[in-house]
Amino acid sequence: MNLKQHLEHRISQALAELSGQSDCVALVAHSKSPQFGDYQANGVMALARKLGKNPRELGQQLAQHLKLDDVADKVEVAGPGFINVFIKPEFLSDSLNQLDRARLVAPVAKPQTVVIDYSSPNLAKEMHVGHLRGTIIGDAIARTLEFLGHKLIRQNHFGDWGTQFGMLITHMRELPFYSEGKFKAELSDLEGFYRAAKERFDTDEKFARLARENVVHLQAEHPGYIADWKKFIDISIEHCQELYQRLGITLSEHDIRPESFYNSRLPQVIELLEQNNLLTESNGAKCVFLDEFRTKEGEPLPVIVEKTGGGFLYATTDLAAIRFRCQELHAERVLYVVDARQSLHFQQVFRVAQLAGFAGTNCKLEHLSYGTMMGKDGKPFKTRSGGTVKLVDLCSEGVERALALVTGKNPGLDAAALQNIAEVVGIAAIKYADLSKNRNSDYIFDWDSMLSFEGNTAPYLLYAYARIRSIFRRAGLDPQASYMIKVEAAEEKALALKLLQFTEAVESLAEECLPNQLCLYLYELSGLFMKFYECCPVLKAEPGVQQSRLGLCQLTAITLKQGLELLGIATLEQM
Repeated sequence: MNLKQHLEHRISQALAELSGQSDCVALVAHSKSPQFGDYQANGVMALARKLGKNPRELGQQLAQHLKLDDVADKVEVAGPGFINVFIKPEFLSDSLNQLDRARLVAPVAKPQTVVIDYSSPNLAKEMHVGHLRGTIIGDAIARTLEFLGHKLIRQNHFGDWGTQFGMLITHMRELPFYSEGKFKAELSDLEGFYRAAKERFDTDEKFARLARENVVHLQAEHPGYIADWKKFIDISIEHCQELYQRLGITLSEHDIRPESFYNSRLPQVIELLEQNNLLTESNGAKCVFLDEFRTKEGEPLPVIVEKTGGGFLYATTDLAAIRFRCQELHAERVLYVVDARQSLHFQQVFRVAQLAGFAGTNCKLEHLSYGTMMGKDGKPFKTRSGGTVKLVDLCSEGVERALALVTGKNPGLDAAALQNIAEVVGIAAIKYADLSKNRNSDYIFDWDSMLSFEGNTAPYLLYAYARIRSIFRRAGLDPQASYMIKVEAAEEKALALKLLQFTEAVESLAEECLPNQLCLYLYELSGLFMKFYECCPVLKAEPGVQQSRLGLCQLTAITLKQGLELLGIATLEQM
């Protein structure tokens, strides 16, 4: 139980004792200003309205009844009944000294089996900037849930099936490299290969007809076509895994659960929907109509699960995936990190899955939507020529820009050290710029702001961490030694309280799946450390005070490193 939850429990209990009501909620939140304490309970007003009492008087009664001497050195009533709680420095000192430095946050008491579906590139093309947000947001959430002790099952729902693969295989079979077996070299530029195949498909009717015939061969699992398809898929996966490794993404080949995996399960989805009397035929297609989903004109909006003349759709595959995840993987929570444009699709599919019994009441389905990465012109981020930006090119440009930046700041470092710093800073800047924004919002991609050493950026946080590590290095002190903390100065208290709130930030990310909240926490922590460092001498302090302040430095570094690791961002010992 973190400090906020502890206060919520204690104050809610006191409200219940005072009022005789069993459903009292303290509504504890962080205070917006130090003058209003460290935490504020706002539940008195609602209870006073319910009881027909004066909220200020009820607040005063609560303050007298509330016993928080072990946690707070002052509890006061403000305004119409706000309860301001001022945490004791002694409580902060004891709590920080008792922290497990190896992990900081205790595992959850009741771990869940959580399936998280994220990244999900289409293997017909190389990954581009449109895949960035889902990949890094999903990975931060996955890392956090796993860190808290949940049984985490990653699922990378690769698009590896459909008409486009008939087109690609047909094009591949007609090129010289096919008979020579030089697949890897020739398919190194998947994007170019796809464009060439698509142009032929659009302009050459004979080629298009043959491509459609080959789709049939592929869907019939003809051995020769399946073998060619697999060669193409294997090379595509290799492209993805190289990018994942560079971006620090924890997805592996073991996590791939492609569309083709569900092919054999799709007919059963149709059968079960029929058995549950959910199917309706409309113009030859099999659909599910739900009363709650209608067009603007009030017409029913169908979920089409089988096309006219046969053939399944994304909805069918997603229903099969839900059934697999809930019933075979025994998930209690299934998270889909997919862009906001798919919101209606998931609302419909989730509802159908619940009605059909694919997802029981013990399996919670959540669509974690996200907005679009925009250019400075306010339109989706593109190359200067208006093309799609490859993710590999974005990463390389970020590292090149970071190299120019760090070379200017550290001209004395050797080339290898500069390149290593640039790789970490460049990738971190790209990831953090995205993660620090609310995932539900669009955001402007701006190299200058994301590589700045000022503000809520990766370079600022990386520098803060490296600066703390340099304190121990310069003084020849062991950063792993045990340093007892005794909080005294106001700047020490502000930093200590923030350190103790790391658990709240991590648990909030796990519950609400908003990585920007953890980013904001780390930025605020870094800012409070800078104020502490400026106002409270560390190495020049008296021995007893020095030990305590070194402890605060040490714990800040550990917290920054752990927080950035949960976001999938590496740290640097020196910048």
